[in-house]
Amino acid sequence: MSIDILQERIRTMKNPTVVGLDPTPDVVPAYLLEEARQRLGQGPEAVASAYETFCLAILDSLRDQVAGVKVQSACFAVLGGPGISAMQRVLAHARELGYYTILDSMRGDMPETAEVYASGVFGSVEAAGPGFAPYACDAVTLNGYLGGDSIRPFLPYCRSGKSVFVLVKTSNRSSVEVQDLLSGGRLVHTAMADLVSRWGADLYGKYGYSQVAAVVGATYPETIRSLRAKYDRMFFLVPGYGAQGGSAKNVQYAFDRFGHGAAICASRSILGAWKSGDSDGRDFAQRAAEAAEKMKKSLGKYCVIM
Repeated sequence: MSIDILQERIRTMKNPTVVGLDPTPDVVPAYLLEEARQRLGQGPEAVASAYETFCLAILDSLRDQVAGVKVQSACFAVLGGPGISAMQRVLAHARELGYYTILDSMRGDMPETAEVYASGVFGSVEAAGPGFAPYACDAVTLNGYLGGDSIRPFLPYCRSGKSVFVLVKTSNRSSVEVQDLLSGGRLVHTAMADLVSRWGADLYGKYGYSQVAAVVGATYPETIRSLRAKYDRMFFLVPGYGAQGGSAKNVQYAFDRFGHGAAICASRSILGAWKSGDSDGRDFAQRAAEAAEKMKKSLGKYCVIM
């Protein structure tokens, strides 16, 4: 089961960190963009090439430190075809290095469209050729606020080694405008958590966690605490650590008493670590490794993984 693989990697590394690959001109050093433009011109091909070079170096640098990687599809898709091709190569390289790979697309659509997307990330698109798997990954993020028929097309794949992370409580400030509304005596995000629990009720792995997991933002520690208390068999992906304001103290509530059941995701605080001090970015991979180690030590003050 997919979540078992992630949990095993976390236990082996004693580190629940997942690094988010969200390349933007703000975190990709200017010299990489300039070198790519000198080779390829001013178009999207150059930016995609710089993003790919950056992400591959980050993956190589962190391969023995972090358990997984979350690839933000929007950062690549905005560049059109060249960006999508670069993202595919980044995903493939992450899998080759043994990372647990999450494609972060937050998709949520009508059941027929969801079926198409599920085949692209977890199965194959046979119309494009036998075995064609354009976005092969271990897991995807999904938006379940369309209801169960937008999630069910993914569930058969969860029975054969894949997982989904469904948005429950997101880390952005305005999430309260919808996710904290009262509905039938419950907060909306708790109603979603109930649905996530129901969708994954018969999909438990050997560590006791369902393959239908939840996204719960690091910026809402009391929500993390209350959800963990109620859903002891639900695995949490916790984004928002670092640049968004989430801290090790906040996310301690995501884990069970053995330090299991959660992965903590950081993006800008690791990718952009080179921006502190007087670096020109040429040491970005080393700085990322140092930032990841610092994060591991911070998390270790509040969570002991057994």
